[in-house]
Amino acid sequence: MKYEQTLFLADNWKDYALLDSGDGMKLERFASQTVIRPDPQAFWRPNKPVKSWKADAWFDAKAGDDERGEWRRLNPKAPDTWPMEWNGIRFEARRTPFRHMGVFQEHAVHWAFAQEQLKKSGHPANVLNLFGYTGLMSLACAQAGAEVVHLDASPKSNGFGKDAQSLSDLDDRTIRWIADDAMKFVAREQRRGNQYDAIILDPPKFGRGTKNETWRFEEDLPGLLDGVASLLVKKPLFVILTAYAVRLSHIALAQALGDRMESLGGRIEMGEMALPEEKTGRMLPTSICARWRAD
Repeated sequence: MKYEQTLFLADNWKDYALLDSGDGMKLERFASQTVIRPDPQAFWRPNKPVKSWKADAWFDAKAGDDERGEWRRLNPKAPDTWPMEWNGIRFEARRTPFRHMGVFQEHAVHWAFAQEQLKKSGHPANVLNLFGYTGLMSLACAQAGAEVVHLDASPKSNGFGKDAQSLSDLDDRTIRWIADDAMKFVAREQRRGNQYDAIILDPPKFGRGTKNETWRFEEDLPGLLDGVASLLVKKPLFVILTAYAVRLSHIALAQALGDRMESLGGRIEMGEMALPEEKTGRMLPTSICARWRAD
């Protein structure tokens, strides 16, 4: 097993840009709208003072919690949802109650990687996307010719994904949109004997399933990785694992994945995911990840 350090820099966007960051805040452009959101990683000095930033909306976080709060609309004409696009995949951006925008834009680096691997394989592939959120990875894989099983505990998120599938003219592609608990679904797939050419996992630090099942990253990930490894075909294409807000190094994440992939050889790329800041060349770290692929 080969391990490689890398920086996963999502610099393949036209509809998104990180305009400025610092003092615990970030100014971003999502297609036609700009927003200001808190980000504890941005503890350097901003290029321009935060109070001078111009935006359509500002997320006002509660004290001590940058995930919860409320949006303050600075432009009364700014709609709550608006169109965005990445590489022909069209979807709606939206200001959600937990400061998110309906897209984790740093994942574009993995969307491009998945498409490249699927096209290089030269054969139809089955892909499992766990914790798939609004499904942009699922759409990227389907666009590259794969049949996709998309799983998320939120029926609402799956609904956004279905809408994006239609907006992207991908209704003729096979995507199964499933609302379920990831651990239970993987266990059922093991019993059914189903297998996949590629698997993507983007688990939260903490979450709940469709029947209030709890997910805790450090406790539950090892068991889930065991299950995922058993669902791979004999010659899989890739596995992508990302992690947010956990007290782990990307090295620990990579080696946990490597334990399950050791017999297959191949290589693991590991490191931080980041967004490039427009004009300054600075980078805003967002998460860690590990990515296995066959040689």
